[in-house]
Amino acid sequence: MSLLMNHSNTLPICSPTPTNGKLQKDENGVLIFDSTKLQNEPDLPTEFIWPSEDLVGEELNEPLIDLSGVLKGDEEAIATAAELVRTAYSTESLHVVDYLKSVLGQEFTHTGWVYQRYCEAMGELSQVLLELLAISLGVDSSHYKEFFKDARSIMRCNYYPPCKSSGLTFGTGPHCDPTSLTILYQDDIGGLEVFTDNKWKAVRPQLDALVINIGDTFMALTDGKYKSCLHRALVNQDIERRSLAFFLCPKHDKVVRPPKDLFGIKEPRKYPDFTWSDFLGFTQNCYRI
Repeated sequence: MSLLMNHSNTLPICSPTPTNGKLQKDENGVLIFDSTKLQNEPDLPTEFIWPSEDLVGEELNEPLIDLSGVLKGDEEAIATAAELVRTAYSTESLHVVDYLKSVLGQEFTHTGWVYQRYCEAMGELSQVLLELLAISLGVDSSHYKEFFKDARSIMRCNYYPPCKSSGLTFGTGPHCDPTSLTILYQDDIGGLEVFTDNKWKAVRPQLDALVINIGDTFMALTDGKYKSCLHRALVNQDIERRSLAFFLCPKHDKVVRPPKDLFGIKEPRKYPDFTWSDFLGFTQNCYRI
């Protein structure tokens, strides 16, 4: 569903022993991948190539939801948006200043301020989205807002270097976000794809819109009524790609369980109770993209 950096050419990675000069360690001993060397390779390493049956063939016609009326408190606009959310997520689910200064130096103070303001804005937007999601599910409109009132969210910048064999290669492999909601801003390069109707479909960038994904944790909070989104990211042949991802997460010790309105006595729940910290630990230690 959609709503109306300073960088280098090296990326930190987890990888086996360096080979062919593409992998090396920086001054801190961190293993990095030099994308400039890969661009000049005549043959792409096989570990970066998509299987032919997984190549995308069409674009996704994802719903575009206008929040202008919702933000003004227009009841008709809220009802319309909630219905669009219900339709979208029951079938598909796509839809910091001091820290940067202390870690990266005084020159990053302004960057830290921008990041902090962006995170604050995304936190405010997530509250609007949580209310819409609750209304669309038929539960109390404040239920999820209350659950996430002490949320611990994550902000991430993604950078994808260009690759001459872009139509065949991985940027980020297929995965579902373990978090609750993902609010994604992507540039105009494209590359985001979702798996729906048993095929991969491209999500066309819209510069005046944000992409909202349901994650695994929120799927559990709806008892599986709204689906977590399987997606991936491809690279571009000539141009680098960037995106900003805001991940809404519960407080670490919060017990994740759906409201009682979403399941009955005779209908067993699809997921057991769990805490976000336990689930996050599982994804970090037992699962890799």
